[in-house]
Amino acid sequence: MAQPIKVTDFLNWFLIYNPGAAFSFLSQAGGWQRWFFTVIGIVAAIVIIWLLQKNTHDRPFCLALSLILGGAIGNVIDRLLYGAVVDFIDVHYDGWHWPAFNVADSAISIGATLIVINEIRRAIKDRP
Repeated sequence: MAQPIKVTDFLNWFLIYNPGAAFSFLSQAGGWQRWFFTVIGIVAAIVIIWLLQKNTHDRPFCLALSLILGGAIGNVIDRLLYGAVVDFIDVHYDGWHWPAFNVADSAISIGATLIVINEIRRAIKDRP
């Protein structure tokens, strides 16, 4: 069994293979989820590329989508190579642990947050 490697008082490197989705959703599903999440990642990548081509004028939106695209492709590559997403970042505090994640997950989360911020800014700007 892998042992965590302490980086700081709140951060460890801890190798985990997650065959499921976020928060290990469907990780015990028996194997079919590997291909299900791979297909979802590929479809998401295709839709994101289409959205990028349609919205070249909106740089913040394209930046956010690019982060999500990179994360989706990274996780698809993990699923194809290893049958699971390779998570290794373990954030914790006072006995509380966030579920392990990876750089691709971070890119997806940052991209999604940027889309929300961009849409809030747009709504405020367009308000009468």
